[in-house]
Amino acid sequence: MALRQLMAAATLALTACAPASTTVITTPAATPQHQSLPAGLSAVPTEQTEQVPPIDQAQLTKRLRSYLATHPGRTTASVADLLTGRVYHFRPEEQLPTASTAKVNILMALLRTTRWKSLPASVRKDADIMIRLSDNKAADRLWERIGRESGLTAANKAFKLKQTTAIGGRCVDLYCWGITKTTSPDQIRLLRLLARKDSPLKDRSTILKLMEQVAPEQKWGISAGACEGETVALKNGWLKHVANDQWAIVSAGLVANRFALSVFTEDNPTSESGITKVEAITEYLMTAFRTCPTD
Repeated sequence: MALRQLMAAATLALTACAPASTTVITTPAATPQHQSLPAGLSAVPTEQTEQVPPIDQAQLTKRLRSYLATHPGRTTASVADLLTGRVYHFRPEEQLPTASTAKVNILMALLRTTRWKSLPASVRKDADIMIRLSDNKAADRLWERIGRESGLTAANKAFKLKQTTAIGGRCVDLYCWGITKTTSPDQIRLLRLLARKDSPLKDRSTILKLMEQVAPEQKWGISAGACEGETVALKNGWLKHVANDQWAIVSAGLVANRFALSVFTEDNPTSESGITKVEAITEYLMTAFRTCPTD
């Protein structure tokens, strides 16, 4: 299904929350020269040969605030370098709607209790098109299968999420999983589970493979932080508030199987402006963490 058709189907009313303050956390460590890691390798190496400078927290926050001063709306963002342990959060207390990024959470909840190969073919098909094509009807069916909000809440407790709140009720368009509220740090927690070799999700590689194969028109977002040739596994979301005609545009995923990124925005006047904002913020974040090779 085309992106614009999906966006049209995503129209619904949401309730905004008051913005939170900005805080950042950085844990510098040493690392080998940057390289794309094998899928699932996220532990900090015990032997490291090249020092990576710490993130300039104040400068990065200043740049983001300056950019957002002329691009209003609520924003929360996080990035974690899974190799070195460096982490940065921008407005980590801000809770925003997940939109279709919730589909990754739904699939993780499903595979927490049932292995992929044990699922009926129809359920595997729903999981496939839910992630790759962002199919809402498939998501509705899987939402029911996991037990709706109680099932997602139970899974997220096991995943050790702290500020992700599922909404009760049966699905009407996106009025269920799509208005789950989350924070960027919680999204990083989910991404860490997908990247960890010792993840309790035994089929995490299946989820990552689907995220790597999203439809071409849906590959915007945190992919803006990838260097040439790097693998990107992502899921994006978009929905329009009926009350004010503003858009929530969100993106979360893994770059090079090393960097976990989450950029969530709300109150964008158009979907296009929201995508531009998400990608600009991603570039600010990744520029602070590393420089792409020039040759």
